[in-house]
Amino acid sequence: MTTTPHAHRRALITGATEGIGRAFALALAAEGRTVTAVARTEQRLLALMTELGSDGHDYLVADLTTPEGIRTVADALAATPYELLINNAGLAHSGPFADTSLDQALPMIRLNCEAVVTLAHAFLATACPGAALVNVASTLAFAPKPGQAVYSATKAFVASFSEVLWYEQKPRGVYVMALCPGPTATRPGLHADVPSVLVQPPEAVVTTALAALRRRRRPTVVPGRANTLLATTARALPRTTALSLLSGH
Repeated sequence: MTTTPHAHRRALITGATEGIGRAFALALAAEGRTVTAVARTEQRLLALMTELGSDGHDYLVADLTTPEGIRTVADALAATPYELLINNAGLAHSGPFADTSLDQALPMIRLNCEAVVTLAHAFLATACPGAALVNVASTLAFAPKPGQAVYSATKAFVASFSEVLWYEQKPRGVYVMALCPGPTATRPGLHADVPSVLVQPPEAVVTTALAALRRRRRPTVVPGRANTLLATTARALPRTTALSLLSGH
């Protein structure tokens, strides 16, 4: 990888070409960090490199729903010291679980859980004091939504996994965050059926995450007051009530 004046401030971001991942890439590059962007499509990665500018940024083409893709990124984390890993790549499909093909459900588990665990393990094996790991979960970790059973379950896994890592890594001086955004407007028209007060642009999510990253206090970060209230309320309500409310019935 290219050596730069900011080599000690390297960040690797999965799912970096759109939505929250892209917003992270742009914000971190603006802070002077050197970004390694990971995504499945080289054309989109090249476009992102153009946006980031020529400051030593690089990219990896990898499909993290496959063992080969996960291995590619894990090997990169083992070979190069990174100060920051953002496990952002995720996959979602909607619909009743029994009507969902396993060809849709199982890749969600591989990407949202297996890839997160494997890359976190590779990163933490070489992480130095001051390093940080951000795993992107969701408010659905606390408020599972009918019609998104597998996705909600994977995000609950990511949130719990990250909270435990936060505790385990504190003595090493390594910070771990479970970032739990609500509905995020990654493209026009997405979440049109969701109350607008809950929907945030990716940039707002990243601004909140980076502020929390500087403070390094809490294991779980929920961007936006309305989403924080939703997550808190959902955890306090009886499960049957929460499920009924989230189903829209």
